[in-house]
Amino acid sequence: MFRITLLMLTALFLPALPAAEADPVVRSAKSGAWSDPATWGGGKAPGTGARVLIREGHRVVYDANSAAVIRAINVAGTLTFDPAKDTKLEVGLIKIQPGEDYSEEGFDCDGHVTQPDPDAVRPALEVGTPDRPIDAKHTAVIRLHLVPGLKKESCPAIICCGGRWDSHGTPLSRTWVKLGTTAKIGDKAVSLAEPVPGWKAGDKLVLTGTQTHGNSKTASTAEERTIAAIDESKLTLDEPLKFTHLGDGEYRAEVANLSRNVVVESADPDGERGHTMYHRHSAGSLTYTEFRHLGKKTALGRYALHFHLIGDTMRGSSVVGNSIWDSHNRFLTVHGTNYLLVKDNVGYQSVGHGFFFEDGTEVYNVLDRNLAVGATAGKKLPKQVLPFDHNDGAGFWWTNSLNTFTRNVAAECDQYGFRYEATPSSSLTLTFPIRQPDGTRKLVDVRTLPFVRFERNEVHSSHGLYGVNLGEGVNRVGPDVKHPFVVRDLKIWDVHYAFRPQVPSLLVENLHVNSAAYGVYHPNFDNHVYRNVYVGHTHTEPFNRGHDDLSVQYGRLTVDGLTFDGCRSGGMPLVQISDDNPTGSAVTHIRNLKVENWSDNSRQRAIVNLGGGPRPTPKTEHGVPVFVHDWFGPGRTALVVSTKSGEYKQDADAYRAEAKLTGDESRMKEVHDVPFPTLLDPIDDLPPTTVISRVTRVGSTVTVRGATADNGTVTRVRVNGKEPKPTAANFAEWELVLENVPAGPLTIEAAAEDAAGNAEKTPAKVTLR
Repeated sequence: MFRITLLMLTALFLPALPAAEADPVVRSAKSGAWSDPATWGGGKAPGTGARVLIREGHRVVYDANSAAVIRAINVAGTLTFDPAKDTKLEVGLIKIQPGEDYSEEGFDCDGHVTQPDPDAVRPALEVGTPDRPIDAKHTAVIRLHLVPGLKKESCPAIICCGGRWDSHGTPLSRTWVKLGTTAKIGDKAVSLAEPVPGWKAGDKLVLTGTQTHGNSKTASTAEERTIAAIDESKLTLDEPLKFTHLGDGEYRAEVANLSRNVVVESADPDGERGHTMYHRHSAGSLTYTEFRHLGKKTALGRYALHFHLIGDTMRGSSVVGNSIWDSHNRFLTVHGTNYLLVKDNVGYQSVGHGFFFEDGTEVYNVLDRNLAVGATAGKKLPKQVLPFDHNDGAGFWWTNSLNTFTRNVAAECDQYGFRYEATPSSSLTLTFPIRQPDGTRKLVDVRTLPFVRFERNEVHSSHGLYGVNLGEGVNRVGPDVKHPFVVRDLKIWDVHYAFRPQVPSLLVENLHVNSAAYGVYHPNFDNHVYRNVYVGHTHTEPFNRGHDDLSVQYGRLTVDGLTFDGCRSGGMPLVQISDDNPTGSAVTHIRNLKVENWSDNSRQRAIVNLGGGPRPTPKTEHGVPVFVHDWFGPGRTALVVSTKSGEYKQDADAYRAEAKLTGDESRMKEVHDVPFPTLLDPIDDLPPTTVISRVTRVGSTVTVRGATADNGTVTRVRVNGKEPKPTAANFAEWELVLENVPAGPLTIEAAAEDAAGNAEKTPAKVTLR
């Protein structure tokens, strides 16, 4: 019997209800478990398609491992994942922001630009906490879906708008290490340079390639494998290797662990991908979390990880120990943000740059021991802040150098391992409001700002052009001689162009280049100082003339300790002379020169000579003399000049050929007691910068951890009047334990002082409640 009900008539003759009315917002009724119906208004836990609001003052414990796809969750209270269970959340959007209104809009968080009440409890998403990360026995997974009706331009996503997002997986002793011995084709077991507690069978690995030789046509030789078994520093892999990976001596591949027990991923990597974003006045840190298949390709502001116009408001937040892989839009974007600690992360396979500073206002951030593998060229992003950025695949990219880069490695990236780019134009100046040590802001041409620290970085096996491109496009503008760029302990190998230094006022100590087509390439020698440079097996132009084919040198250059080893430069000299000296003050001084494993042949011109390529007639009256100190013995110096120079033409009889030293277009004469000049006069007037990265309370004991960065030696850090213990060199990490701390709110202040007497003027502050 067919029966027409009132409900059926209503459906037939009334218009469809709006979606928001058809699917009303599910609001929390009280604190409790997500799966408990009593937690929710209406007495039913959220299901597929639900719009969810966790209200202020409510703490909901996510305890589900569900396939139901929640449309969106607005967190105004706290959503915390149960650390004692395996959990999985399928969702289209998570927004962490205060307020009683449910919203799927406002991705710019325009309504949350003011500082929140410091006494108010922040809304929070907690997937583990710093004190209690998700333990190794359990997993927590967030899978981001594009739910019909959500805007694909901005969703799926996790967005923190003035709230707190903490994500903490089980810590690893190391996220990546070097190989201990060379791994050969067919090997199914590899040895690491050190044990890796916390790694386990089933973890996904990547072994970086070491065989590209700077050839853009060479496919990546990085290999993904899974750990089948592990015995301290020996790994058994699930499949034999198809390539050789170097692991002996100075040149070693990296082995990185991509697996974490906390995961944020796109549910449909081949469809619309998700992204994550922190906004101003937010809080929280990301540690030991796996971010995979994220980033919206060619979309501005929709990155795998994104700190957006934070300023100083998240000082003390950190991104530590994470893996970010298969990203369609960068690994990590730091935009208008200061004091962020980025450490021990692994980035693998990105479209566009990897670790990226977006607009040139970012200062006092610390990038330490991060690994960037396979940053590949993408397209310029629409309406991007800096139009000169071609997004062509740098492991690390920035426009403002007043940051710390230490112990980072870039491997198999498309165009650059490290790229400092700052190119003004008629429509763009590079004068921005930059934070000063006292907290004020001042308009500064960012090209004049040196590094806080650039030390112990490494590039290898680049597919494209450069290992380190330092300042192409700056138009010879840079710091002064008292505040030079300082680059220490830089290693570049298996690349095409190794080191392109186009900034003025540069001090380079302990530069190691091996297996490159070009060593020091296209340099802007203008108050450049090099100490202890090794160039090995570099076969085209080991030490290039000023600005390469322009063959022009504007200022002075000193090189104290220069070793060429096994270079076969195919007719090119080891050191090229520049033709033009437009300032009249350009000169080169070289001391402690060594040439090893070098044999004479008909193609080998000389140690010092003119180079190849375009050879226009010199435009200036004076050439660029090259003084090779102590060539004939202590105090007996060889002065080498080009046979095209005015100096030679005016007094040709005074010059002669010298076997090995000079070539067909250079001559020398002996001079005596020529002083080796001092070009730079660095002073340290920059105070250290400190962050408090973690505060924990157990009973009456409070443990404070932090990090300090400085361009010199840090002599002490003070935390609430007490001196913490350094746990890394130069107080790069430190810890203080406070005993017998009474209950209640505790404000902690930390500041540092360096050996030059510079004291930090704006202490780091954290209030523990």
